[in-house]
Amino acid sequence: MKITVETTVKAPLDAVWNAYTRPEDILQWNAASDDWHTTQASVELREGGTFSSRMEAKDGSFGFDFAGTYTQIVLHERLEYSFGDRTAQVVFQPVADGVTVQVTFDAETEHPEEQQREGWQAILNRFAHHVQNKR
Repeated sequence: MKITVETTVKAPLDAVWNAYTRPEDILQWNAASDDWHTTQASVELREGGTFSSRMEAKDGSFGFDFAGTYTQIVLHERLEYSFGDRTAQVVFQPVADGVTVQVTFDAETEHPEEQQREGWQAILNRFAHHVQNKR
């Protein structure tokens, strides 16, 4: 099953793309809630290149690595990647008031669909907030 989340970022396309693909920005926005953070991030932005981020609870109680391989990159338009046996696609669509960012990913079986949707949406909302407040 595929799940889709999206947000509109009120910023230029170049700024949105850069914030989504640069490790220094990923460290700032990649968390589903204020009690989590990303402590490490790396991006090799090319087809066949890898990415990874280390997400941890701020109290140190839990953490995990999120890593994958880019399978398709269309500059300022789309990123596709695999992570484990799952895939995801990120589409950047310019609109009148900014850029709509839509993420579609393969659901996993460990957590309920709604929990996955809420978590990915929360991260995307933090991303939009980060980009809009960075300018």
